[in-house]
Amino acid sequence: GDFENYAAVKSRIFHRQTHPRVAVIGVDDEPCRKIYEGLVAGGDQRVIPIAVGGPVEGGVYVLDGVLHDTMEGADTTLIDLRDIDTLPGVHNWQNAAAAYAAARANKVDAVVASACLRGFPGLAHRMERIAEIDGVAFVNDSKATNAASAGRALACFETIYWIAGGRAKAGGIETLAPYFPRIAHAFLIGEAADDFAGTLDGETAHSHCGDLECALGQAAAMAHEQGRPGAVVLLSPACASFDQFADFEARGDAFRALVEARDTGLIAVNGR
Repeated sequence: GDFENYAAVKSRIFHRQTHPRVAVIGVDDEPCRKIYEGLVAGGDQRVIPIAVGGPVEGGVYVLDGVLHDTMEGADTTLIDLRDIDTLPGVHNWQNAAAAYAAARANKVDAVVASACLRGFPGLAHRMERIAEIDGVAFVNDSKATNAASAGRALACFETIYWIAGGRAKAGGIETLAPYFPRIAHAFLIGEAADDFAGTLDGETAHSHCGDLECALGQAAAMAHEQGRPGAVVLLSPACASFDQFADFEARGDAFRALVEARDTGLIAVNGR
């Protein structure tokens, strides 16, 4: 019904833990801080805070991209997450902090846990770097089926040739306005194209492309023609896929195949 109830439902994940009972909670936002404080007050679990907004005691935090461990009291500097290509963006730093904390809570050595982060291969359809062709990167973020998820991807790059659209979810893309200056051009597909175009009018250059193949072709051509440093062709649709694909995985697979077909001499990335 509302966000407060949503947070209350989410908090139930901790209520039936068996021993040893460990809760790893990000404390950068108010709803999660309330859950954290409630569990600490209850005293039934070991509660490990993680943060990307500043230091925490007895937990794990990221400051300027560098992972820190304070779980045993002392503040130990670990690794610079900015050096790990498969963990771009603040949201992935938070994910890394949570994974590291969970590993350490299970008595994995700090050196081993850090090495595992360095070796993380990435996940298909989640900020998946498919290839770089003539200085232009191609990134598959098909899992971004709403604006909030797409915003995480848009925050990671400065010069974006954005492929967006599909079957829209409530709210559209108005919340992504802070990232519009990063978008060199938007290539719109699917049922949401007209609505997205209305939001982008006067804010960001955009084109109606209809389908993914057309959008990728136009995005790649423009990115190569303009030759801007750090250019990224990003599929982060902010929409469900069901107007043109069976699911987000099929959409991401199609994007990958189209990118790889552009140059049969591509070297595989992340084993693909």
